[in-house]
Amino acid sequence: MAEYEACILGLRMAVDMGVQEVLVLVDSDFLVHQIQGEWETRDLKLIPYRQYLYDLCQRCQSIKFRHIPRIHNEVADALATLASMLHHLDKAYVDPLHIQVRDQHAYCNVVEE
Repeated sequence: MAEYEACILGLRMAVDMGVQEVLVLVDSDFLVHQIQGEWETRDLKLIPYRQYLYDLCQRCQSIKFRHIPRIHNEVADALATLASMLHHLDKAYVDPLHIQVRDQHAYCNVVEE
């Protein structure tokens, strides 16, 4: 569900901004195959998400989904988790997330000499 929610949130913002051509990069191979109709969505909890995402896709002239392996996209995994925790109203506005890319693991930043 977190993957669907993150994808929906991003796509809603793109649609609301008038973007007509979209390339969606997701680390969920499962979501890509479901939204492209290659795999059936059997989980009752996911069916409304898939339908809502499908309806959003219809509002774009061109939309493509591409799978990025999760191991190559740790930031997307973190954003998907964060997106599932955001409570948004019917508006597509969400306060921006400020992400810092570090050259070392976060736990190294809290160790004092």
